[in-house]
Amino acid sequence: MSEQPVDDKAHVRPELDLSDVVWIRGEPEGADLEDCVEYALVPHTDGVTYTAMRRVVEPDGDLLVFTPAEWDAFVKGVRDGEFDLPS
Repeated sequence: MSEQPVDDKAHVRPELDLSDVVWIRGEPEGADLEDCVEYALVPHTDGVTYTAMRRVVEPDGDLLVFTPAEWDAFVKGVRDGEFDLPS
């Protein structure tokens, strides 16, 4: 039996103020995808600016939250093709 992953940002997520953030669509330039993700930089009272990500078609659905180091690793993985679909 494997252990369930720990949500290490469970204490942060409900405290994030998303009311004034600017959501940026994560889609190729010039594209207008119906279903894509969007992200926003969200400052927190703990002094850390987190990155929040959600699906455009479900703005009130699940919200992923990344620390600056996690977001940097994710972006590097995207640029390196780590998440590309196989040909």
